[in-house]
Amino acid sequence: MKLIASRAAVTKADIVRVSGLARTTVDNALAPLFTTGAVRHAGIRPAVGRGRPAEELEIAPTYGVVLVADCGVRAAKLAVFDFGQQVLASSQVPIDLSRGPQPVLDDVIAGFTDLVEKAGVADAPRTAVIGLPGPVDQRHGAVVRPPLMPGWDGFGVVAALSEALGCQVLIENDVNLRALGEQRVLSEAIGPLVYLKCGTGIGSGLVTADGMLLHGADGAAGDIGHVRVVGSDDPCPCGNTGCLEAYASLRALAGVDDSEGEASSEQVEQFLDVLRARDARAVALLRDRAPAIGEVVVSLVHVLNPAIVVVGGAMAAATDDLLAAVRSVVYQRSLPLATRNLTITGPQLGDDSGLYGGLALGLEAAMEPAALHDRLAALRPGRRRSR
Repeated sequence: MKLIASRAAVTKADIVRVSGLARTTVDNALAPLFTTGAVRHAGIRPAVGRGRPAEELEIAPTYGVVLVADCGVRAAKLAVFDFGQQVLASSQVPIDLSRGPQPVLDDVIAGFTDLVEKAGVADAPRTAVIGLPGPVDQRHGAVVRPPLMPGWDGFGVVAALSEALGCQVLIENDVNLRALGEQRVLSEAIGPLVYLKCGTGIGSGLVTADGMLLHGADGAAGDIGHVRVVGSDDPCPCGNTGCLEAYASLRALAGVDDSEGEASSEQVEQFLDVLRARDARAVALLRDRAPAIGEVVVSLVHVLNPAIVVVGGAMAAATDDLLAAVRSVVYQRSLPLATRNLTITGPQLGDDSGLYGGLALGLEAAMEPAALHDRLAALRPGRRRSR
């Protein structure tokens, strides 16, 4: 199913060639996919020379839907995709992560309920993915001591959403989703890829050359926002001082005081507004702090030797000065071998990178053998699968 979905192999002959499996093995593997309606015929590929025409295959768009919530500190982007990877419905829901998990998840659930009804897929089999801006413990379906999310530590996000939505739910760090979305949209498999998100917080997502997220032993890989900046003693919400996030994030540049509550969000938005308007003081402040972000990226470049570094987030969207600063520091401070084939660029998918990363995760979870087995078990002998 993954070969067909990625268009890496769209005929039986393609699958035999790419997978190295025998024709009989491929036929046996495709049989349950046709039975469940996961795969369907998509037409005839014209013959080349004297060869026989081949039937092309595709993932059936109606096999199910993927619900994706890409949550930031102040808003959640929601989308419903079919299995043909088309957006059926989408919306943006205002949230406030500082209110705690239950109010935020209630808003996400209500948003999903509205979208599936509008799209006419309320009864379709579904898989859901949620991205959150904090350290994620996938084994327990929760976030762990997230600095910008009071009350969320250890809360069973996956359990709560699974019960409400009635489906399998996957939880992932929001920057990881963005990294995966950017890597999967490339015309060919290139990696490693690093996604750098600079907004209210600072973090990175890492994707290996074979398209897999690098989580580390406990899911903390890429949490660069708490790398220490030499010479800084700014207090960080994590409890330490001198963190990159406390020195160069939007909250830091806007002079946010955590005791101000909702006013802090207004400060961040006001700073973004003046940054977009090219206010001289705002631009000068960003240019002064941005090299510290570039220095951390230099370390990532030397450790991971990525092929691509994507610079995204609200700060990068507001001004090209951040991308320029990161490029300047990385190319100046890195060894030539590490930058020989390195591309540093903005996101191809813009602010939708996280949604498409969530789509990739959701599709692959629904294509796992265990999920297919459950769909087969639900079918009655001799009867075709209903919607």
